[in-house]
Amino acid sequence: MPNKKLIHNQILIELKNRINNLKLILGEMFDAASGNDVKNSAGDKHETGVAMAQLEQEKLTKQINELLKLQESLQKINPKIVQSKIGLGSLVKTNNGWYYFSVGIGTVTVENDLIFAINPKAPIGELLIGKTKGDMVQFNGKITEILSVQ
Repeated sequence: MPNKKLIHNQILIELKNRINNLKLILGEMFDAASGNDVKNSAGDKHETGVAMAQLEQEKLTKQINELLKLQESLQKINPKIVQSKIGLGSLVKTNNGWYYFSVGIGTVTVENDLIFAINPKAPIGELLIGKTKGDMVQFNGKITEILSVQ
C-alpha cells in the first residue's frame, strides 16, 4: 500500500519542478529579449517577433501562476488525516487503480505504484466524493469499485 505522505510530497516535488522549469524558460526568454533591443532591417518582422515573444512570456507567467495556486492548495491538505469517506486528501484504491484527491496533475509514481493525482471536481472525482469502501460507480462505461479509503 503506498504511503499517503510520500505521495503528497512527490506531488509537491512535481509541482516545484514544473514551476522551476517554466521559470528557467521564462528567464531565458527575458535574457534573449534584452539582447534584441536594436531594430534590424526587417522592421515589421522584428516587431512581430517581439510581440509574439511577449505573448509567449505572458502565457508562461500564467502557467507559473496556475501551478503556484495548485501548490498552495496542496499545502493546505494534511496527508496524515485518515478518512472513511472519500474527500479532499483521500487516498483511494479502486479496481482501476489508486487516486489521491488533491490537485489534478496527472500521474505520479511512488514506491512502484502509479497514483492518479486528481482534483475532486474532476468528473471521476465528483462521482467518488462521499463514497466509502465497497461502493461502486460507473464512469466511461466501466464499473469502478472502491477497495479502500484512507
